[in-house]
Amino acid sequence: MAMEMDRRSGIERRISSSINIRSLIYGGNRVLIRRQEDRERLFFVDQYSPKLFAAIVVILFLCVLDALLTLFLLNHGAYETNPIMAHLLNIDPYAFYFTKYAMTIIATVGLFLLRGIVIQKVNLSAHSLLYFVVGLYSVVIVWELYLVSDVVI
Repeated sequence: MAMEMDRRSGIERRISSSINIRSLIYGGNRVLIRRQEDRERLFFVDQYSPKLFAAIVVILFLCVLDALLTLFLLNHGAYETNPIMAHLLNIDPYAFYFTKYAMTIIATVGLFLLRGIVIQKVNLSAHSLLYFVVGLYSVVIVWELYLVSDVVI
C-alpha cells in the first residue's frame, strides 16, 4: 500500500451543540461536558441526574404551594407587594396563578437546559442555581406558613 486513503469526511461532528431530538426520545450518551473547549460555549448533554430532576419537581411543587398560600393570605387581609403580581390578582386569581407557574417553568427549564454553563466571573453554574432556587423557595414557604399560623391562631 503506497498511500492510505483518509476516510474522514472533513466535517467536524463536535461543532454542533444543539439538542438532538433523537437523543431526547431514545436517550443519549452525553452525561457531562468533558472537553474544555465545550465548557466555554453553550453545550447540551443528554442524560441528567435524578437529583437534578428532583430539584426541578420540588421547585414546581413549591411554586404551586407558594401561590396557594399567597391566595390564602390575601383572603385574610394580606397584600401583594409585587406590583406585577398585584395587577394580575386584580385581573383574575387564575391569571396570577398561571403567570406565576408559567414564569417558574420557563426559568426552571432554562436553568435545566443550561445546567453545564458556568458564569465565569463568580464561578457559579446554572446547576447550582437550581439548588439555590429550592432553598430560596423553601424560605419563602416557611415564612408564609409562619404568617398563616398567625392568621389561624
